[in-house]
Amino acid sequence: MNDNTRTNTAILTLEGLSFHYPERPAIIDNLDFTLNEKTHIGIAAPNGSGKSTLFHLIVGLLKPTAGRITFKGREISREEDFKQLRRQVGLLFQNADDQLFFPTVLEDVAFGPLNLGKSKEEALTLSLQVLDNLGLADFADRITFKLSGGEKRLVALATVLAMEPEVLLLDEPTAGLDHKTKHKLIDLLNNFSNLSYLVVSHEFDFLTATTEHIYTMENGKILVDEELHIHHHEHAHRSGKQPHRHI
Repeated sequence: MNDNTRTNTAILTLEGLSFHYPERPAIIDNLDFTLNEKTHIGIAAPNGSGKSTLFHLIVGLLKPTAGRITFKGREISREEDFKQLRRQVGLLFQNADDQLFFPTVLEDVAFGPLNLGKSKEEALTLSLQVLDNLGLADFADRITFKLSGGEKRLVALATVLAMEPEVLLLDEPTAGLDHKTKHKLIDLLNNFSNLSYLVVSHEFDFLTATTEHIYTMENGKILVDEELHIHHHEHAHRSGKQPHRHI
């Protein structure tokens, strides 16, 4: 993916952000990071490195023990601030079941727009359009809890997109998706030139296809000075199927 739409205007800034659970070491430790407008960033890091915790801090589901969050030049600290931020920053949870509450798909997707003050007609029209964009046009009346894991994942994404956010935080968005659906998601994200997004994923091919830069996390920090460069190679061995290693 190219970065022709990238700007140098910060939309989200994290300064000295720290968080720890009671009687445990800091999982986020003096973290600094800036996401610019119309910029698409990937983070690839092992489980337990704090990626999901970071997303929860950004939207106010967890409260930092230190540090500052700034969105569009305004410091976000009180719950009222976070309520406003959550109207503009959409979080896709790692577990889709944490995001779906209503009996039918359309009710789940329309909840966000209704909560933003749209009329019932406006919310339904927008929700049906989002479902259609995700290839889920025939899902509107389906029972949510009967969906497969991958289907729930896409519906959860639809609930986020229906809020028309300016920033997306996507926590393992390809979990449970088949190959065809992953490519559909890649095409969708690549059309979001006017959005900023931060994607956490273990799938390097997906990050390479959807983000401009891929960073990692270590010791509670995003290592922005150590960008990951993912590459593939093909080779042949005369030893046939003998086990071997590359170092």
